[in-house]
Amino acid sequence: MHDGIFHNTGAFVKLIFAAFIVLSVFLITLVGGLLLAIPLFGMGFMELIETLSNIAHPEYERLLKYFQIVQSIGLFVIPSFIIAWFFGGNAFRYLYLDKGIKWGTVLLTTVIMLSAIPMINLMAHLNAQLSLPESMSSLEEWMQRSEEAAKRITEMFLAAETPADLIFNLFLIAVIPAIGEELLFRGIIQRLFSEWTRNKHAGIWISAIIFSAIHLQFYGFIPRTMLGALFGYMLVWSGRMWVPIIAHFANNAAAVFVYYFISRDQISKSVETFGAERGHWLYAFISLLFFTFFIIAFYRRVKRNQA
Repeated sequence: MHDGIFHNTGAFVKLIFAAFIVLSVFLITLVGGLLLAIPLFGMGFMELIETLSNIAHPEYERLLKYFQIVQSIGLFVIPSFIIAWFFGGNAFRYLYLDKGIKWGTVLLTTVIMLSAIPMINLMAHLNAQLSLPESMSSLEEWMQRSEEAAKRITEMFLAAETPADLIFNLFLIAVIPAIGEELLFRGIIQRLFSEWTRNKHAGIWISAIIFSAIHLQFYGFIPRTMLGALFGYMLVWSGRMWVPIIAHFANNAAAVFVYYFISRDQISKSVETFGAERGHWLYAFISLLFFTFFIIAFYRRVKRNQA
C-alpha cells in the first residue's frame, strides 16, 4: 500500500496543491450541480440563474437548499478524500476515519457540546457588541449586511413545518456540514498547518480561525473560532475523526431542534440566548464549570482507551 504521491512533499506545497484541488473540485461540482438541476427542477439554465437571484420566487428556497448540499459535497467532502489519497494513500487512515469510537465517548462528546451552549451564547453576545473604529465604518457596514444576509438564509434553512422537514434540516444543517467541514478543516487544513509550523497547537488554532472566517458571520467569529479549536483538540486527543464530527453534529443539531420547537411555540424564544442575557450570566459560568468537568473527563477517557 503506497503512502501517497505527495507523501514526502513539503507542507507549503501541499497547502497550495490542496487549495487547487478544493477550488477545482468545487467548480466541477458546481457546474455538474447546475446541469443536474435543469431536469430536477424543470428549468432552463437562465431560469435557474434568475430564480437564484429572486428571493420571492416560489422555487428559490428549494434551489438554495439543493445548492447548499452541492456546495457542501463539492467544497468539503470530495476534495478531502482526493487530497487525503494524494497525501496519504489510504484516505480513510489519513483522515482518521479508520478507527471507530465507543458509545460512551459518543455520549460524553454530546454532553460536552450541550453543556457549552450557555457559554457559547454569552461569547456570541459579547462578540456582537464589538465595533470597529470610525475610520473602518464602511467595512463594518459591509460586515453587518453580510451578517444579516447570512441570518436570513439560516432562518430560511431552519424553517420546518413538519417532522419530515425537521429530519431534512438535520441532514442539511447538521449531518453534511459536520462531516464535510470536519474532514476539510480538521482532517486536511489542521494537519497541513501542524506540519508546516511543526506545532499541533498552531495547526489547531490556524485552522479554527480559517474555519470561522469562511462562514462570513463576523459577529459570531469568536465563538465559532473557539468551537473550531475545541473540535481540533478533540481530534488530536482521540485520534479519531468521528469525535469532532459528532461534536459538530451535536452543536448544529441543537440549533435545528431549538428553532423547530420555538417555531411551534413549544419552548420559549429566550432559549436561543440562554446564558447571554445579563441576568443569565451565572448560567454561563455554571456552563463553563460543567464544560470543564466534562472535557477533563473526555480527555482522561480517550487517553485511558489509548493506553
